[in-house]
Amino acid sequence: MSEMLQAGPRVERDGDRVVINMGPSHPSTHGVLRLVLEIDGEVVRSCTPEIGYLHRGFEKIAENKTWQQFVTWTDRMDYLAPLSNNVAYVMAVEKLLDLEVPPRCRCLRVICCELARISAHLLWLGTAALDLGAATVFFYTFQQRELLYDLYEQLTGARLTTSFVRIGGMARDIPDGWLENVGGFIDQVVPVIDEVEALLTRNRIWLDRTQNVGVLSKEDAIALGVSGPVLRASGVEWDVRKAQPYLDYDQYEFEIPYGTVGDVYDRYLVRIYEMRESAKIVRQAVDRIPDGPINADAPKIVLPPKQKVLTSMEDLIHHFIILTEGIQPPCGEVYHAIEGAKGELGFYIVSDGGPSAYRCRIRPAAFVNLAALEKMAIGQMIPDVVAIIGSLDPVMGEVDR
Repeated sequence: MSEMLQAGPRVERDGDRVVINMGPSHPSTHGVLRLVLEIDGEVVRSCTPEIGYLHRGFEKIAENKTWQQFVTWTDRMDYLAPLSNNVAYVMAVEKLLDLEVPPRCRCLRVICCELARISAHLLWLGTAALDLGAATVFFYTFQQRELLYDLYEQLTGARLTTSFVRIGGMARDIPDGWLENVGGFIDQVVPVIDEVEALLTRNRIWLDRTQNVGVLSKEDAIALGVSGPVLRASGVEWDVRKAQPYLDYDQYEFEIPYGTVGDVYDRYLVRIYEMRESAKIVRQAVDRIPDGPINADAPKIVLPPKQKVLTSMEDLIHHFIILTEGIQPPCGEVYHAIEGAKGELGFYIVSDGGPSAYRCRIRPAAFVNLAALEKMAIGQMIPDVVAIIGSLDPVMGEVDR
């Protein structure tokens, strides 16, 4: 660990303390995150997260791109769950337009969001375990993520930056045999999750590194505004899919796991069980997905099928207007949030009736959850900070937006 830390100036404060930097180039900070740690021996006395090393100005970009163009930029936020980012943004615009998508589209979006949750949690599990020395888990989880990327590629044509969701629907319908492949993946991944849990959940070393480490109380979790698995691990019963249902989530049967202690171990268990529940939701969605159109019947918003563009003058005109002028929602402001892999992912957008957002602000879960790091790190050892960072599952593309 000493090779990864850059020593800073020594300071005198209630004894002999040292200020050191962890990051921004550090394998255990999950991106370009810099922590300024004040330590007394090996004990952390203060911890200041510093961000801004990856700032790309997504919110301003949203105000300079058309409503539809910005879909591609949402992939680059939490790039471990791009499909759910697409859904969150598009649903905010559809709320502004007062536009309802067909049942087949809603069901497919549920599948995309839950596969994205499984994918993000698999990467979290592999990398967080690797941070603490459990290298075997990394190979299990990344093998399954490669299979998920194969599914993404079949559906969207891309493996990472999918850009598949559209305002008013989806880019295209699912290819033949894709649902069967999804079902086969779910049947395979659940036993792998069970096997990984058998390696960790009762492992003596894993317990010593995670139990009673980075405890976040229920009261502190609420006060700091954290969400997702971090919030639920502290015992707060809040999940947007249950509290404020969208995409017909109220019609699916699934449970929301909660912790009791709020430590690194509870956050691990919550995500493990969330993957199983996501698999349950995907199975239900695959079995119930209806026939019918994938896009809403809104010619001034949704691009017509290519065949109609080539054969119908009216569709050609709609196609031309949408691509040259963009859609123009009514004036107003909306906020819409979904339960992303890391917590509540919300988009607040203001429209002045033009082809792009007048203002766009994003509420990313990783940014808010990272604010709780200082509360959890004080009083812990330096190696415990690594475990805490991993348990928060930050993605800096979402933090420095």
